[in-house]
Amino acid sequence: MSKKKGKPKTRAEPNKTAFCYIDNWDVILNHGYVSLADSPEVSSAVNKIADLISGMTIHLMENTDNGDIRVYDELAKKIDIYPNDWMTRKTFISVIVRNLLLEGDGNSFVYPETEKGFLKNLYPIPPYSVSMVPDGFGYKVIYNGKSYDPSEFIHVVINPKGTYPWKGTGYRVALKTIVENISQGNATINGFMKSKWKPSIIVKVDANTEEFASKEGRKKLLSKYIESSEAGEPWLIPAEQFEVETVKPLSLQDLAITDAMKLDKTTVASILDIPPFVLGVGEFKENVWNNFISTRIKNICIAIEQAFTKAILISPKRYFRFNCRSLYSYDIEKLEKVGSDLYTKGLAKGNEVRDWIELPPLDGLDKLVILENYIPSEKIGDQNKLKGGDSDGTKNDEDERHEDT
Repeated sequence: MSKKKGKPKTRAEPNKTAFCYIDNWDVILNHGYVSLADSPEVSSAVNKIADLISGMTIHLMENTDNGDIRVYDELAKKIDIYPNDWMTRKTFISVIVRNLLLEGDGNSFVYPETEKGFLKNLYPIPPYSVSMVPDGFGYKVIYNGKSYDPSEFIHVVINPKGTYPWKGTGYRVALKTIVENISQGNATINGFMKSKWKPSIIVKVDANTEEFASKEGRKKLLSKYIESSEAGEPWLIPAEQFEVETVKPLSLQDLAITDAMKLDKTTVASILDIPPFVLGVGEFKENVWNNFISTRIKNICIAIEQAFTKAILISPKRYFRFNCRSLYSYDIEKLEKVGSDLYTKGLAKGNEVRDWIELPPLDGLDKLVILENYIPSEKIGDQNKLKGGDSDGTKNDEDERHEDT
């Protein structure tokens, strides 16, 4: 028996759906994809972080028996002042931080150019031109279609992945929905402000009125009964044909858009680990700002410091360090008090304290001084004033008079 052929399947007609729409609804529709970099809130947060980190001085430090000291040489100047011939340190570090948080998805690559064994330039690599391919326990760097060993680049990583610990993770997935909500909220606010469907007065007219049947007739009625030539002039309308009501237009508060936008901005701040007041939500708090510097900002700085130290420095005693202390929220009175305490206790030089409050150095303030009573306990009996003498060990006139008597 032959199989019975079934009816040939034909593609169904596309469903036809009728839409009834108002001609300016398009102003409140959010069209197309919005990238993280195009979101004002995300861009503002990332720019703030990049601006803070790029504004800090980068110190080249060296371990010594008496503690770590700052080194001033050409390498320190190269990293801190002009990493390459076309950028300053601020621009260079800003690119690295932005790649970490946005385009690079937690990864930022820098190519160190050398000449005769000396560092010549540091070039930030565009994220779209570089990728990583697993290779055993490590990985290979694919740059412009060519494979390289990772040691040929400086690779800065934040939020390492569990599967590939050498690869960073960005915030694209976490922020995707929030950015869409914020974009839609902005579009709604923009459309609400532009919308013409916000009448404050409604005039009820008898439909049987002859003039009401046409657009020209309605304009004629408004001109005849409603419009007035003088401000404050009363309206005279037929009671049988017209009824006037005042209407309070909806506001953004009524639509609860403002509260939703604040919540979304707070969520963005939480994901990027920044204070909400950076995005305009809430008030500035000094302790919150200082915690932001000592946690979020400092952790990104450590990732950059260690990557640069590993790739550039040969000496095991040297390392790079950002001057994070310069970002804390201090007032001049607090700086002066802390500096004075350190100076009088012999823990800081006078010119160091003056540098904190941005005053020029003075002669004679480059030595550690200490008040006389800040001495070891076993030396208390050696104070001249307890022996009845002046500071040079000689007796004063009053002591001699007491001995004569």
